[in-house]
Amino acid sequence: MTDAYIFDAVRTPRGKGKPDGSLHEITPVALAAQVLEAIRDRNEIDSAEIEDVAFGCVSPVGEQGAVITRTAIMNAGYSNTTSGIQVNRFCASGLEASNIAAAKVMSGECDLAIGGGVESMSRVPMGSDGGAWPTDPASAFKNYFVPQGVSADLIATKYGFTRDDLDAYSVESHKRAKQAWDEGRFKKSIIPVKDVLGLTALDYDETIRPDTNMQSLGALNPAFSMMGENFGFDSVAQQKYPELETINHLHHAGNSSGIVDGAGALLIGNKDTGERLGLKPRARIRSMASIGSEPTIMLTGPEFAAKKALKRAGMDINDIDIYELNEAFAAVVLRFMQALDIDHGQINVNGGAIAMGHPLGATGAMILGTMVDELERADKETSLVTLCIGGGMGTATIIERV
Repeated sequence: MTDAYIFDAVRTPRGKGKPDGSLHEITPVALAAQVLEAIRDRNEIDSAEIEDVAFGCVSPVGEQGAVITRTAIMNAGYSNTTSGIQVNRFCASGLEASNIAAAKVMSGECDLAIGGGVESMSRVPMGSDGGAWPTDPASAFKNYFVPQGVSADLIATKYGFTRDDLDAYSVESHKRAKQAWDEGRFKKSIIPVKDVLGLTALDYDETIRPDTNMQSLGALNPAFSMMGENFGFDSVAQQKYPELETINHLHHAGNSSGIVDGAGALLIGNKDTGERLGLKPRARIRSMASIGSEPTIMLTGPEFAAKKALKRAGMDINDIDIYELNEAFAAVVLRFMQALDIDHGQINVNGGAIAMGHPLGATGAMILGTMVDELERADKETSLVTLCIGGGMGTATIIERV
């Protein structure tokens, strides 16, 4: 096995995932193609050197279907010899795709590959691809299916988090995201998205609300109480967790991840190829891990994926300088910090999806790239990146700065 190095990381800004969002008129193929073009052009490499591209996409239907990765490769003007694969591991798809690219390098299948992801949630709504898990009674009943929002509220209830806990975490996410932008922490990776005329459509994360405070969040109603209480999903969850007399519905639009559009990509390869092409390694991938976890509570997988990745790397919690966990819901991060005894100052130091949004298939690649930048900016050595996943899973990747 050879080492896999990250040579570069780029991402688009995240645009509000609604018809009035700045990226709504940009097709998902165009979003993906623009990050591929940036990887090629800013590293001044012949695209024929890039053997394979793995992109996450959670709703691969309609204009995101038909292996969108290969379509984007062709639209970016890459060599016909560059192949592409579309990956779906729900919210961790972008990280899983990056891990696949790294695994291809480690195994010797590829010398140079790209991992990344894309999701245009304003054009292809979440859930467009359907699936038996939430819709087939035989599957849903057998696995005690509840929607993710109810799972997040279940976590908050089971592990003792209050509405104030969740809202305070969310206020801090917006505060950190604004500070990161003000200090230029994303400037190394952000590429402005262009429209068909070549004009800039968006060059900043569109959903950050720096004026968010406890009062403004306190005015929001819980988002998942109706489906939990009126549609019976609370009762389903309580069959799995009978120790809970009730489920407190505490999550709302302000302490949950935003719906956005975006794409991200990382250039990954072996050391010899990097030297031949004049590419400077920025980080080495130490270990990767994916796990399955209990599917009703669903979103506690990062704890177990992190432990598995640490074990595979021969490391422990104290060996990691900074953590990045996708802010799907505030309770997910609070539980992760509680379970692993991590200080808030060590995790999501630049804010997260509560402030900037969660473009499903792209998020994992985006936050992995953010950590490459942050290790360099903060002069840190190691980072662990992880995401919770629908259906009860978790994926984690550990990188070290070169």
